[in-house]
Order: sequence, then C-alpha cells, then structure tokens
Amino acid sequence: MLKSFINAARLRTLPLSLSGIIVGSFLAFADGFFDWRICLLALITTIGFQVLSNFANDYGDGIKGTDNADRIGPKRALQSGAISPKQMLNAIKITGGITFVVALILIYISFGKENLTYFFLFLVFGVASLVAAIKYTMGNKAYGYSGYGDVFVFLFFGWLSVVGSYFLYTKQLDLTVFLPATSIGMLSAGVLNLNNIRDRESDAKSNKITLVVKIGEEFAKYYHYYLLIFSFLLALLYNALHYKSLIQFIFVIAFIPIFRHLFTVYKNKDAKLLDPELKKLALSTFLFAMLFGLGQIL
Repeated sequence: MLKSFINAARLRTLPLSLSGIIVGSFLAFADGFFDWRICLLALITTIGFQVLSNFANDYGDGIKGTDNADRIGPKRALQSGAISPKQMLNAIKITGGITFVVALILIYISFGKENLTYFFLFLVFGVASLVAAIKYTMGNKAYGYSGYGDVFVFLFFGWLSVVGSYFLYTKQLDLTVFLPATSIGMLSAGVLNLNNIRDRESDAKSNKITLVVKIGEEFAKYYHYYLLIFSFLLALLYNALHYKSLIQFIFVIAFIPIFRHLFTVYKNKDAKLLDPELKKLALSTFLFAMLFGLGQIL
C-alpha cells in the first residue's frame, strides 16, 4: 500500500515544482536576504502542494473515468485499483492538512506578529494554493477540464512560487523578479501543454477540455514553441538588466536540451511518442532554475 501511495505521489514531478522556490531563494540571497528556515519550509510546503495535487489529480481523473485504457501515460492508482477512492480521499485530506500547517509555520516565521497585513495576505495565497491543487481535476467545476490548467500552472508555479518566495525573504517587491518568474511559469506551462498534447485524443473522448483539445494539436505546438522561446528571452532580459558578469548566463546550458526538445516536438507526427519528452523538459526546467540561481551569486 505504501508503495502505491509513493507511486501516486509522482515523485518525478517534484523537481519541476521546486524550481520556482529555488529561483526565488537564489534571487533573495543575491540581494542579501536569506533564512534557511524559510528556504526549508518553503520547499516542504511546495512538495506538499505538489503531492496533494497529484493525489487529487489521480482521484479526480479516476472518478471521472478520464484515466482509462486510452490513456498513454503510466497507469494511475485508482485506474489500476491499487488504491480505493476512499483511501485516496483520506490521503488528500491528510496531505492537505499537514501542508497547510507547514505553510502557516512558514508564514509566521517570515512575518511574525509585526507584519499582520503580509501574514494574512500570504494566508490567502496558501488557501488559494490548497484549493487550486485540489480543484484541478476534482469536483464538477474542475478547472483542468475547462482549459484553464495552463493559467493556474503559470500563476502558481511561476509568479507565486518565485515572486512569493522572494518576498518571504525580503519583505519587498522587485518588479524585475517577475521576469524569471515568468520564465519558470512558461516552462511549467510547457510541461503541462506537452502532457496535454500527448493525451489530447483520450482527453477529448473523456470530455476533458484542455487548452490543447480546444485549439488542436498544431496550434498547441506553436503555443509550445512560444512558451519555451519567450522563457529564454525573459531570462536573458533579467540578466541584461542586472548584469554583473558573464557567469550569469550559465543558464543557457539548460536551454540546449530544451531547444533540442523543441526540435523533437516540431518533427513529431505521433503524440504518443512525446511521453519521454515530459521528463526531459521537467528536468531541464530544474536545471535552468539551479544554473540561473547560481549565476546570480557566483
């Protein structure tokens, strides 16, 4: 049973979810602000939200019948019968509760009693993250079934993750931080888009109306190109605005596999063959986060 829950947690998705916190933390460190407690708690909170989202996704798609024989990716826990709906629902409640408590501790350590406005603002962000993680595929109005998944991934994995974590350290807002935050958001949306290109046919049959189902595979590929190319350009722009040395551009290394990935998507004629590219793009995003961050402090 434990092994089934570990599989349902989809640990391979964690590097992507941590990328925004990594960038935000490096940027704060480069500006002279850092606290290991905030860093550790922010990473744990993000892992919690990601696992919660994966559990909820497994439950929502399993209950709705979206995870079926037509699906290309690995079998999910409910789909295979390894975990019952009741067991998964209990796991969602427990994971959500623990994650929210950790988030509360994070917010309190960052702002304390002295910044109640910021405390309550980030409390709202925490609740919103909790709801977003659950409502992607769960419920009658799951936003992942109406084409809004990309927007939420961009906002939560990009802007909230990078700018939010930066603010937890610094208690100030630097508008240029939105540039790398947008880069991370676009790369994260690219991973979701690739997943939805792969699953387009099965999603359409299950009435899961993703953005790809709405616009079709050809336009989804163009959308994919724009996401990844603009993520690169915005990272370049940030470093041009904050130029100190050439080492800041070390992140370009991470875009070598990303641009090779773009060429693979461009040549692809069978969406089923794109499944291995998901892992490559997610890990490349994590590599970008690490190299971009290191470039700011070396």
